[in-house]
Amino acid sequence: MATTADIKNGMCIEYNGKTFSIVEFQHVKPGKGPAFVRTKLKNLENGRVIDNTFTAGEKIELVRVERRPYQFLYDDDMGSNFMHTETFEQIVIQKDLIHNADLMGEGQVVEVMFHTEKDVVLSAELPAVVDMEVEYTEPGIKGDTASTNSLKPATMNTGAIVRVPLFIKTGEKIRVDTRNREYYERIK
Repeated sequence: MATTADIKNGMCIEYNGKTFSIVEFQHVKPGKGPAFVRTKLKNLENGRVIDNTFTAGEKIELVRVERRPYQFLYDDDMGSNFMHTETFEQIVIQKDLIHNADLMGEGQVVEVMFHTEKDVVLSAELPAVVDMEVEYTEPGIKGDTASTNSLKPATMNTGAIVRVPLFIKTGEKIRVDTRNREYYERIK
């Protein structure tokens, strides 16, 4: 058991029977009334972020989580199949537990978060940037824009659609930021 004084960003807690990760927190001591802790909690089962206020000194239940590297193998009707990179154990993860699953290519290594006591998958996260190949995009026409940061849609080799600059052509390899699904850079 811990108290609200022990709260840190990224800490996982049990709240209302569900597992949450603390996205951000702020200790508040108003001039009148008791102190409290204002938090943003991310539900690790469905990804929703909620605001919650704890009174100062309130007991919170910590949850032990473990992050393990898994390699994406293939999709089937059961979900996405992954293999542990060290033990070669294979697991199936539902698509809704994978953040930006359409950016995940075959062989991609992801970090899978497990609830250690229940041994249940909480979520799977891709690295910050992934390398992808542009399968199709309309050709950019020279002098087509007055702005230097114009973007066009491009279909990646995984089927994901990402907005890219006009100079990107079909067949080129690019890096995509998985946090905001934006073009990061061209790979030379």
